[in-house]
Amino acid sequence: MYINNYFNTTIWSEQKPEFIKSLTKASNKYIKAARNFPEAKAHIKKFGDFGRSYHSTPLTADNDFLDFRNYIGQKSWEYLDHQGFDMKQYSTMFSEMWVQEFAKKGGGHHSAHIHWNQHVSGFYFLKANEKTSYPVFHEPRTGARSTKLKMKTNLKKILNGNDLVHFKPQPGTLIIFPGYLEHEFSMDYGIEPFRFIHWNIQAVPKEMAKDV
Repeated sequence: MYINNYFNTTIWSEQKPEFIKSLTKASNKYIKAARNFPEAKAHIKKFGDFGRSYHSTPLTADNDFLDFRNYIGQKSWEYLDHQGFDMKQYSTMFSEMWVQEFAKKGGGHHSAHIHWNQHVSGFYFLKANEKTSYPVFHEPRTGARSTKLKMKTNLKKILNGNDLVHFKPQPGTLIIFPGYLEHEFSMDYGIEPFRFIHWNIQAVPKEMAKDV
C-alpha cells in the first residue's frame, strides 16, 4: 500500500539567534510605550497587570528592524516559492509587523484566530522558555474538523489525525506559516518574560505592486 500525503500544511522553523540582542533592545521602547497607552494604564490601575498582552505600534518603518525585515521578507518569498507558487509574478509586501509582551503577573494569552487576507504569517521569539506561553496551531481543513474521530490516548507523536500542534520556542526561534492557519497562544503564568515579534505578508501581483 502506497502512502500519499497531499494537501499538507507547511510550517517552517529555525533558530536564528543573530537578531535576539538587537531586536530586544530595539523593541524595548515599544513595549514601554504599549504599557503606557491610556487604555492599558486604565486597565492596570483598575485590575492590575494580570491578563494583559502589550501590543506595539507598527515596526515596519523603523530602520532598527531593517535587517530582520529583509531576512524574513526573503524567507517568506522562498516559503511560497517552495510550495510551487509562481513567485516570478508576485512581490511580497509586509502588511503589518508588531512586537508583543505578555503581562508580568501572568494571564497573557491569545484566543484562536487567523489574520484575514494574508499569505504568510510568522513569529520571532525574543523572550521565551519552557515556562512561558507557546504558539498552538489548529487543523485548517474544515472537512477534517467536521468529521473528526477520537484519537488514541497513548500517542506520543504527531500523526495526520491530530488537530492541534504546538511549538515550544526559545529566544531566536523563527516560525513561518501560511496566513490561513488558525493559531493561538497558550495561557502564560508570568513565571518568565515572554516577548515575540509577529508579522503578516501579502503576495501582490507585480503589476499591482508598481502602483503601491
